[in-house]
Amino acid sequence: MANVVRRIARYLSASANRRFDERADPRVQIDQAIEDARRQHEALVQQAALVLGNQRQLEMRIARQADEVANLTESARSALLLADRARAVGDPVSAASYEETAQAFASQLLSAESSLEDLKNLHRQAVASAAQARTAVEDNTARMQQHLTERARLLTQIEHAAMQEQMTRAMEGMSTLAPVGDTPTLAEIRDKVEHRYAVALGRHELASQGAEARMIEVRRAMLDARAQSRLAELRGGLPGGPAAAPQSSPAPPSLAKGDPAAREEPGGDGRS
Repeated sequence: MANVVRRIARYLSASANRRFDERADPRVQIDQAIEDARRQHEALVQQAALVLGNQRQLEMRIARQADEVANLTESARSALLLADRARAVGDPVSAASYEETAQAFASQLLSAESSLEDLKNLHRQAVASAAQARTAVEDNTARMQQHLTERARLLTQIEHAAMQEQMTRAMEGMSTLAPVGDTPTLAEIRDKVEHRYAVALGRHELASQGAEARMIEVRRAMLDARAQSRLAELRGGLPGGPAAAPQSSPAPPSLAKGDPAAREEPGGDGRS
């Protein structure tokens, strides 16, 4: 029973993680990954700083220990010189005392030199560790730069994908298929406008074939002829212009064309 419960729990966890990954914003996940990599880089830099600090601290201790060795060496040498002088003047007691002092300095010198050697060994190890730490930081810095470049590329790709999806939705909305809802398509609107325009053209064509339309055409021709005659009179009255010759009004187009209906006299039956 416990095994079944664990399997169900793992299944539910995997299912929840999958649904979360499907609905999660990739840009937020990219920022989370970059932030996690940045924290790891900072931890690595901090660890490398400790290694380098240990190297610097060992160098300072080595310098102090070297000074201590030099001081002890000088003190032991000075005690030996004093012992030699005491023996030279015939003072064996002082010479023995200086010998003991030189022996004490020599013992401390041995201990100091041993400590100095240990510090030098530690320093060599610290130098190697510091070199490894520098290399690790440099490599991780290069990886961080790659991560940032990859982040910029992925964000650009996400923006392009969103734009492409939006354009696809717009193109699908402009297709000839009937859209969802009561919004007409462009094809339906085009058919409606073309039908209305064709009907209007047909009505105009039918109206232009009647007698009233021909009468309007005759009146327009007469007005045009009168306007031309008046314009000729005005041109003749200009200084240096030709003398205005009286002109008779031209016959309407229907008379010029020899329309039989126009040649009939008013009130007559058309017989001579």
